[in-house]
Amino acid sequence: MIDCQNLMKIYKIDDDHEVIALQGLDLQVEDGEMMGIIGSSGSGKSTLLNMLGGLDRPTAGKLLIDGKDLLRLSDKELVKYKLETVGFVWQNNARNLIPYLSAVENVEMPMLIKGHHKRSRAKEILEMVGMGHRLHSKLGSLSGGEQQRVAIAISLANNPRLILADEPTGSVDVKTADLILDVLRNLNRELGVTIVIVTHDTQLTKKMDRIVAIRDGKTSSEILRRSHFLHENTDSEESLQEEETHVELAVLDSARRVQIPEEYLEAIGITDTNKVRMEMEEDKIIIVNPK
Repeated sequence: MIDCQNLMKIYKIDDDHEVIALQGLDLQVEDGEMMGIIGSSGSGKSTLLNMLGGLDRPTAGKLLIDGKDLLRLSDKELVKYKLETVGFVWQNNARNLIPYLSAVENVEMPMLIKGHHKRSRAKEILEMVGMGHRLHSKLGSLSGGEQQRVAIAISLANNPRLILADEPTGSVDVKTADLILDVLRNLNRELGVTIVIVTHDTQLTKKMDRIVAIRDGKTSSEILRRSHFLHENTDSEESLQEEETHVELAVLDSARRVQIPEEYLEAIGITDTNKVRMEMEEDKIIIVNPK
């Protein structure tokens, strides 16, 4: 569904200053997959989400989504892509919902813009997200979790192939966050829609099979559910402990480079140099402080 290769985004601030938001990011997402993207503030994850949604164009690289080359789409084709291929769920409900419309009218809005309005379809989608009993409720009478479920329904209005969710649980409590994630997971399974969730909530990421970590505008590691990892490598899960649900794997970029987490370097005393010593020890690569 998604194929990013060496994706770059450079923002020009003025004649003398530029900011590199993405610097050679690689990412592949399978059709029908539900995955998470994590990263600290400024890592490039929101920039990536805007690229995937067609809200911003890459500076360079390759970006294919559902067979469409987003670097080559015309403005008209990009509008069609945003209407038909992708749906958004934002953290800020003011960006998701029109406050003076009812829930069902909010879901109908993307259909009206596309030109295929069906009240029955809007009701059906709200039923799917557990909001069939609040069809005619407006924003002010809905809880935060209910608003997010309506937002998810809106994202599904035009039957998209891809759902992008930016911190969809960032403004709700843990119990409601679980409910929202369950709604997304059920839609992923029942409809086969691909879902990419940007989040900082580690409790949510534990419930996903794959999480990609972005650091400094690049894919630095992938966190896989340990059962999948073991199935591929040993076909045994007997030694698993409940708390060890995932395993983190470093990602090699196209030049076979790997990012080392800052906390790892600090742990071996590398704080004021950009050099390390590498050694081979049987089947292991050891990184050592050169001092």
